[in-house]
Amino acid sequence: MTKLRIVTLVAAALTVAIPAAADELRIGFLNTTTGQGAFIGRFLENGWKLGLEHAGWTKDGDKLGGVPTKIFYGDDQSRPDIGIREVDKFIKADKVQLIAGQLWSHVLMATQKPIFDAKVMLISTNAGPSPLAGALCNPLFVAAGSQNDLVAEATGELVNNDGIKTVLGLAPNYQAGKDYLGGFERAYKGKMLDKIMFKVAESDYQAEFAQVRAKKPDAIVIFAPGAMGVAFMKQWQASGLKDQVKLYSIFSIDYMTLPAIGDAAVGTVEVSYWNPESDNPKNRRFVKDYLAKFGHMPSFPSVANYDAVGMIARAMEATKGDLSDMTAVARAIRKSAPETVRGTLKFNVNGFLIQPYWKLTVAAGPDGKPVIKGGAKVFERADSFTDKCPADKRL
Repeated sequence: MTKLRIVTLVAAALTVAIPAAADELRIGFLNTTTGQGAFIGRFLENGWKLGLEHAGWTKDGDKLGGVPTKIFYGDDQSRPDIGIREVDKFIKADKVQLIAGQLWSHVLMATQKPIFDAKVMLISTNAGPSPLAGALCNPLFVAAGSQNDLVAEATGELVNNDGIKTVLGLAPNYQAGKDYLGGFERAYKGKMLDKIMFKVAESDYQAEFAQVRAKKPDAIVIFAPGAMGVAFMKQWQASGLKDQVKLYSIFSIDYMTLPAIGDAAVGTVEVSYWNPESDNPKNRRFVKDYLAKFGHMPSFPSVANYDAVGMIARAMEATKGDLSDMTAVARAIRKSAPETVRGTLKFNVNGFLIQPYWKLTVAAGPDGKPVIKGGAKVFERADSFTDKCPADKRL
């Protein structure tokens, strides 16, 4: 046998024996870990990491759904320009096939195009902007949380059921704030007196309270996530308006903000896609293990991030770890009926979940501390933008 022939055979054997780089799943997790939004980001990351632990992944090289997996982390600082920079690093330097995370809708809207242009899959574990449900829907996209408008539409239905005649809406002036007030207005049958858009990271609401006093609504609907919600609720309590105007919250009072808001939250009503008191065995395990690991109650972003890991793992099993076509991975997730903390769910053709939305109320617990009590299901339906998703972009 010639020397050239031997070298050729050895090279061929090595080619078979050594896995290709594509056999490793590489995930970029984009979150907010510095700045005002960092404490919300902590709940995203906690749910994500507990999901990884329950899936058997604790370090780079461990398998997720049978596929060796490496995870890279990025901080968008709540800024679209920083988010684009982190996504660029994920794609070009880290060679990821999938990007997860995405806390903020305005950051997601800025980063979605470079992600899809690179044929990288995107699984949003929190943000659910309306354009990605409609005209900009993409077969590489999956949302593990909720389409923004749906929780607001459910809130509108709840307000209708309560017989509220006039409402004033308040939200920060960015994509999610516009989606939430738009979704509420779409469902609400009474009179929307006005939609007040305040600056992102607002901490002083006296000007907004003056408008509430002037317009005299029966109720207000407020979307003020994170620190904005804490500041709003404390000032709302001090303003005396709490006894005059009913308050409905959209993702403003939850187990992220409740410890800081305290008694000022008692009596408020909110709608969520997660009922913390659900008797679902997966929910019981999730809450128990989350409390044991992190020492505080989880919130809805923790749930979506936890469930996202399971969706990815099952997709790896379904595709037998084939990472050559990430659209097929997204399809495997969308076509499944995932067993989640929220129950057995299904996906819409645009990649958003069709799931129940629950009425939640803040009440005083046995120890006097406020707790979130689960109530009745408001509705379960697809989002309002499905028809705007082009047929060739559906899965």
